Amino acid sequence: MKNPSSSLPLLFKGIALFTPGGDLVYCIDPSKKNRWHLNLCAVLQEWLGLIEPPHFLVPCYTATVDRWLDPYTGQVQTSAIASPSVLRYQALLNAIFEMEDLTWAVAPWSEELCHPMVLATYRQQFPQLWENHELIVRLESTADEGSVHPPNLSPKLRFTLSEQTPTQGYVLRLFVSGHTGATERTLKTLHQLLEESLGYPYTLKVIDVSKHPEQAEQAQVSATPTLVKMWPLPVRRIVGNLEDEDKILNLLGCLKS
Repeated sequence: MKNPSSSLPLLFKGIALFTPGGDLVYCIDPSKKNRWHLNLCAVLQEWLGLIEPPHFLVPCYTATVDRWLDPYTGQVQTSAIASPSVLRYQALLNAIFEMEDLTWAVAPWSEELCHPMVLATYRQQFPQLWENHELIVRLESTADEGSVHPPNLSPKLRFTLSEQTPTQGYVLRLFVSGHTGATERTLKTLHQLLEESLGYPYTLKVIDVSKHPEQAEQAQVSATPTLVKMWPLPVRRIVGNLEDEDKILNLLGCLKS
């Protein structure tokens, strides 16, 4: 069942896992049958080069949204709950899951598992989790006859924290100035367009030029917002208005004729 005004299914379960540093991996599962928390932890392990999956993050840095059909009213219902540590990311969660001003409920907090002193014991073993790489990554699923299967991580995910060039997929950089309402709208539009138009995995890194002016200078960005396609070559960019879908599709090389 597809929502005609959205790139997402009408009914689905969405799971987001944050790191203490603010990175995000998430998935959308229309079947609601898979244990995606395990997959998201495995993504972080592979992506950040961790010694093992960081399962300790799950009770403390998770947000979950569930959309289902009420059998009595026939109306779509939405339930959204987030750990206290990630409530500050509500605007971002609404953007990636395409929710309009949804207020997220607070999940129960486990002092035994989530107290800052408890989490600090993992920092020496997993220092990468406390670094902010400003990445938002969707873990794709492979649909087959209406079911969803956990993907093979290595060929499906094409992330890199170095300057190595990925062999497939798109690498995009969005330069913004602060996290404003306009930034949230731009993110939502971009995610929807990328999900609808790209046949490959993609990585979208959001860079706040007020916090990282050196990255803006390196990329020769002088105005915001600026969307830069780093891969595949050639490097191309759009400066200013990012509401023109044809311009974005042309930048991606997949403009529909």
